[in-house]
Amino acid sequence: MKGYTSRDVARLLRLTVAQVRDFARDGFLTPGRGPRGELLFSFQDLVILRTAKGLVAARIPTRRIRRALRRLRTELPRGRSLAELRIAAEGDRIVVSDGESTWSPESDQMQLDFAISDLATRAAPMARRTARAARLVEQDFSAQDWYDLGLELEVAAPAEARDAYRRALELDAHHADAHVNLGRLLHEQGLVEEAERHYRLALRETPEHATAAFNLGIALEDLDRPADAIDAYRTALTIDARLADAHFNLARLYEKAGKKAAALRHLSLYRRLTM
Repeated sequence: MKGYTSRDVARLLRLTVAQVRDFARDGFLTPGRGPRGELLFSFQDLVILRTAKGLVAARIPTRRIRRALRRLRTELPRGRSLAELRIAAEGDRIVVSDGESTWSPESDQMQLDFAISDLATRAAPMARRTARAARLVEQDFSAQDWYDLGLELEVAAPAEARDAYRRALELDAHHADAHVNLGRLLHEQGLVEEAERHYRLALRETPEHATAAFNLGIALEDLDRPADAIDAYRTALTIDARLADAHFNLARLYEKAGKKAAALRHLSLYRRLTM
């Protein structure tokens, strides 16, 4: 689901409509088309465009901008919120950080630094408009349509995203990813027990869902159930042994439990994965 028009994007990013369309023609974005053939952009497109604007302002050569944006498009996380991301220059790289992990889609010197949450705040009214439009034609929406809309709304309009995920689950109670994402948004809202329920439902539908198991561990920690949290993190690592944060959280819990050897083992694995 894409809901930002060329004019919306131009106003949000202080570009001209012509500049927006030029970037779209360059192939860095993935706009859809509205009922009259107009371009419609996603929030992820906004992030890429905001980065492009910063690189142009820094007088980065066009060839390097193109290379950086291609890599950024493939490396931005999908299936989870972009709200905590910051895109900045660090040494000779473009660096994308979510507060816990950092990765780089570019190896040349760049000069920009912005938090995606700032962009989300400005985009919120337009995101809510998209949610209202979806509710007017909800009879035409499938569970997957509502899930996709939830992904699009998460950063700028989390309340509307929660509603979209609930609607997806009303149509398909077996949609594991909708359970996980709704659980995460409820967790962020402070409704931890309700979040736990959705994480467990996701695992019941898809036992190999590492994110559901990891998020369940965090919820159980917040509910002051460390032994259950350890079990959840261990499950997550059985599914995906490269979940660095699960190793870190286990190390911390084992340290509190007085299990020094286990704590050191997981801390060592965490450091190896994040070096």
